[in-house]
Amino acid sequence: MGYKENKSFRLLSMYERLNKGELISKARLAREFNVTEKSVQRDIDDLRAYLVDVHFSEIDAAIEYDKTEKGYRLVRNEREMLTNTEILAMCKILLESRALRKDELDRIISKLLGKLSPDDKCRVEEIIRDELYNYVQPRHGKKLLEPIWELSRAIQGSEIIEFSYIRQDGTEKARCVKPVAIMFSEFYFYLVAYLADGSKEYPTVFRIDRMKNVKRTKEHFSIPYKERFNDGEFRKRVQFMYSGELNRVTFEYSGQNVESVLDRLPTAEILSSDNGIYKIRAEVYGEGIYMWLRSQGDNVKVVE
Repeated sequence: MGYKENKSFRLLSMYERLNKGELISKARLAREFNVTEKSVQRDIDDLRAYLVDVHFSEIDAAIEYDKTEKGYRLVRNEREMLTNTEILAMCKILLESRALRKDELDRIISKLLGKLSPDDKCRVEEIIRDELYNYVQPRHGKKLLEPIWELSRAIQGSEIIEFSYIRQDGTEKARCVKPVAIMFSEFYFYLVAYLADGSKEYPTVFRIDRMKNVKRTKEHFSIPYKERFNDGEFRKRVQFMYSGELNRVTFEYSGQNVESVLDRLPTAEILSSDNGIYKIRAEVYGEGIYMWLRSQGDNVKVVE
């Protein structure tokens, strides 16, 4: 008996193909493995029993017969598996963000595509091929996935960290901070932290690619519950990751798409509307808001 006729080999081979999203046919498998279709059917029944046993609390995966294609597929519960449309959307977001070095991006996209069936993988690869080929990585050229993970561990453990920070003008300064969140905005990942010496009441923002020689001090900090940093609320109020004191700004907007303003400024509320001119108020951190307001030209007039 050859290894292909071995039942263990057949089961492993069939399960691997099903996991890849392939359609398996009893007739084709019988010819390939040099066994009867009844043997293949018994193998399928064994795999079905295995899946029921492994997923006993809830059927997350099942082998079902496709009458149209005349073969068997592994059908998964959507809560467990990403769909082809979800993977395509994630690839598009990663490519558009231009947040990662090319090698890190390639690795992530390759793993996402590996979750698809061969046919769907070809379709998604064709859709994103040009964008992937012409991808322009950020100019800093730094690897970010490992630093982000290490900083996340410091945040989770409420551990003070030290590092050297390179400012935009090239000067370097030693920093000691209490890290509270990691955020992404406008091509870059940022660390949000409070200065360890308490010299500022509001959080400071650091671009992660400009941080050097990061060291976890093993010294821990605590923040009273009512004063804990809420990254969701902070994101609503910060523009271009320019931190600073919390302020309110009121302005008039006369452009054609007020919806884009409300999307850009999640805390914005329309106070009044008159002949296509909207009076809007928003709560924001720092002066990043003024960069955005100036970018709107004559469509914006600051009131207060």
